[in-house]
Amino acid sequence: MEKTKKKERYKRLLIQIEELLTKCDDETARMSTIAAILYHKLDYFFWCGFYRIIDGELIVGPYQGTVACQILEKNKGVCWAGINEESTIIVPDVNKFPGHIACDSHSKSEIVVPYRDKNDEIKGVLDVDSKEFDSFDEVDAAFLEKIIALL
Repeated sequence: MEKTKKKERYKRLLIQIEELLTKCDDETARMSTIAAILYHKLDYFFWCGFYRIIDGELIVGPYQGTVACQILEKNKGVCWAGINEESTIIVPDVNKFPGHIACDSHSKSEIVVPYRDKNDEIKGVLDVDSKEFDSFDEVDAAFLEKIIALL
């Protein structure tokens, strides 16, 4: 998607998500809303959802797309990299990412955005996959970080 078009779409989605999240304080409901809107409104999103840190494990949370890995091996893959580096990770080609966990072989590129609680501790990540190589860029990173901050 062309960058200007992508920015405009994200601006509209940010407003829509922000309005919807004012209706409920439940974190699972908020995650479900975010995953559903992003998955259905951004056509290059093949899988979109959350992995949550629970008792030291990274466990799948609300998501949209094909069946997910339920638990991700500790300190392996893009999601754990985002947590361990405490930053957004953009992977243009998942086949070139050391230790990539392939929950679905159709995934070609990925972006992971950590989310934090009110005490600024990382609680998990938003994970998005695409069937196309090089789908994600700094526009996705900037807007997904703003969206995740709404949690």
